[in-house]
Amino acid sequence: MDWQAHRREAHALGRTQEHLKQIVYGGNDGIVTTFAIVAGFAGAAADGVAQIGGLAVLVFGLANLFADAISMGLGEFLSLRSQHDLYRKRRESELREIMRNPQQEQMELFEILRQRGLPAGEADTTAAILARHPEMMADLMMTYEFGMQDPDEESPAVNGLFTFGSFVIFGAVPLVPYFIFEPVDDTFALSLAATFTALVALGLLRWNATGEKPIRAVGETVLVGTVCAAVAYFVGWIVGG
Repeated sequence: MDWQAHRREAHALGRTQEHLKQIVYGGNDGIVTTFAIVAGFAGAAADGVAQIGGLAVLVFGLANLFADAISMGLGEFLSLRSQHDLYRKRRESELREIMRNPQQEQMELFEILRQRGLPAGEADTTAAILARHPEMMADLMMTYEFGMQDPDEESPAVNGLFTFGSFVIFGAVPLVPYFIFEPVDDTFALSLAATFTALVALGLLRWNATGEKPIRAVGETVLVGTVCAAVAYFVGWIVGG
């Protein structure tokens, strides 16, 4: 069993927990972004969305859905790749400093350990031991001096795919009623209900992964989505006259 599999088993980490950030971020943005298209059309239509047509909602909604999903997925990929590059560059620089001026770096580590609560004697002993292991010392300095965690445990491609997939899956929900029904006022109401349901589901997914209070996990997710959707609707209403 490899280390990653052991870590997931020992700490009960599933895919949802490992990629919760990408799922919640992509899912919430997908729901809100796509519903903003629907709400914007509904708000701009004097007699409801039927005046503009369901086809327009689907065309603009789907185009926006996949364009933004690809943008989000690639953005996550590039962001994590950049973090990898930056971490490696700073770590190499830190290793050079340890080799060039070991006493200074050992003193810095001693001060860091003291600030984190170790007594002076134990901090001095620990820093002296770690100074004999530059690689381990560099890892600790990256965490405690620069506040950077080793990103090698995360795959840019996998994170990007999770973001893309979550965006598409959750973001498609507000458009489902327009695939099934005629574009009348009631269809917008169904889209509103579907959007609310998707936000609740995303909040429950967050609750299941984190174990935080359900009312907080669901409430925050729904609140953020509702505010964004309301803004989109009223902007459409103002512009549409």
